[in-house]
Amino acid sequence: MAAASIKDVARRAGVSVGTVSNVLNRPDRVSTTTVDRVRAAIDALGFVRNDAARQLRVGRSSTVGLIVLDVRNPFFTELARGAEDRAAAAGLSILLGNSDDDPTREAAYLDLFEEQRVHGVLISPIGDVTERLQRLRDRGTPAVLVDRSGDDTGFSSVSVDDIAGGYLAVRHLIELGRTRIAYLGGSLAVRQETDRLEGARRAVAESPGVTLEVISAGGLTVIDGRRAGDEIAARPTAQRPDALFTVNDLMAVGVLQALVMSGRLRVPDDIALVGFDDIDFASAAIVPLTSVRQPSHLIGATALELLLDAAADPPVAPRDVVFQPELVVRASSGTPAPKVL
Repeated sequence: MAAASIKDVARRAGVSVGTVSNVLNRPDRVSTTTVDRVRAAIDALGFVRNDAARQLRVGRSSTVGLIVLDVRNPFFTELARGAEDRAAAAGLSILLGNSDDDPTREAAYLDLFEEQRVHGVLISPIGDVTERLQRLRDRGTPAVLVDRSGDDTGFSSVSVDDIAGGYLAVRHLIELGRTRIAYLGGSLAVRQETDRLEGARRAVAESPGVTLEVISAGGLTVIDGRRAGDEIAARPTAQRPDALFTVNDLMAVGVLQALVMSGRLRVPDDIALVGFDDIDFASAAIVPLTSVRQPSHLIGATALELLLDAAADPPVAPRDVVFQPELVVRASSGTPAPKVL
């Protein structure tokens, strides 16, 4: 049995094909009675709109492509929820792609989204994708950078001041009296990582007698953090940092597991620990985790808003939205000693 067509719906409802199209796409232009009659015909016939054909007619779909670095990271999950909530309010849907820090996968998703004629692309890029995004825009697909500053790329962007976040984290550790601080990152190939490290270095540069060791774990997961934590725990006391700032909370949770499971080290007594992102797991960790909070849901929603502006005719000029991070102090770092007046 052939699938019902829009003509079949129009015939059953006793209206024109144009009226059915308005009910599907612009119901505010049709009377309530007619909308009810058309929807009853759709239900009776089991009609399903051919969105691919619609895309060919209007030149753009009702979906938005979102590419994140690691879908396992709750920060990106919450960011995606923010984008999805704002997209739903605009009658759009989100297609999620996970690049997994792999430029080849990132490029494949960009190709796929272009083939699908998405309404636009939100991307947390691995490296410099300006040229690729410019080609997309030239062909009618706008893009917005997410969790990355647009700088002089000509694209709108939404990000957090990662340099300020790194500074906040390490300044806090220094105020606690910690002097042998280590920064734990992944491969240090991602802009967010290098910016957070830059903030950490600025805080250390202001504090004579404080050192900063940079440790690369090769990845950004809980397992990577646990592996690095095991290595740190195995060091002689004199070679062990007394404080650790990790590039994200997942790694901090892994470090925390390793230190606690060692049975020899206490957090924060022996090693104070600060993460970044303030994911839900941070406050629920075995030792509640001090973390630099960034508004992940708001970042996603704002990025979608900027994409709508970029897709407008004529488009709105590019904007760079930069949120300021907030340090959330919990038990993993302790609290600074009261100042003597």
